[in-house]
This record gives sequence, C-alpha cells and structure tokens, in this order.
Amino acid sequence: MRFIVDECTGHEVAEWLKKQNHDVFSIYDESRGLDDESIIKKANLENYILITNDKDFGEYVFRLNEEHHGVILLRLQDERSKNKIFILQRLLKFHSGKLINNFTVVTEQTIRIIEQN
Repeated sequence: MRFIVDECTGHEVAEWLKKQNHDVFSIYDESRGLDDESIIKKANLENYILITNDKDFGEYVFRLNEEHHGVILLRLQDERSKNKIFILQRLLKFHSGKLINNFTVVTEQTIRIIEQN
C-alpha cells in the first residue's frame, strides 16, 4: 500500500511501514513543515493514504469536502511510536481492504471506518 505519514505521526512509524514493504512518503523526513492543505492534496494526487494524529484533517474532509485517497486518524491515549505501530499493525491486518478512499479513526479500543462516496 501507499502511505504518506504526517510529521506528527513520526519517523519511526514511517520506517516501520517501509520495513513492511509499503511505499511510504514521510513528511518528517522528506518535506518537514509542509502545511496540512498541501499534505492532503499531495496524498490525493499521488494516491497515498494519509496517516496522521492531526484531527484538523477531519475538517478538510468533512467540512471542506477535500478529496482524498484515504485518511487514517490516530486518536491515541499513548502517543509513543511503539503504540502507534502496534495499533497500525492491527488495523492493517484486519482492515487493509477498507482503507482506500475512506476516513478511518483509530483508538486503542476502536476502529471506525467512515465510508466516503
């Protein structure tokens, strides 16, 4: 799969995804400081699923109707990279086929996939 990993999500998450043989663009490593609007546009134009901790992307998708290729919003109590990776591993194992073009909200207890038309 193709993922763009937001700067706030971190370098370690991007590196783990690369080790899992995913195509990854890391904002932290490759385009630090890029604004949210540019990130969601890049993700959409280049068919990346965006992984972020930034709830502002919900506003772009639901209020501003910004086109996207898929957004994974991590709303975690434990923001350590190890926990993010554990949560993403579970998400990808059980729900990878539902991530493209949908908005997914993930907590330690729940996974909510909001289908987009």
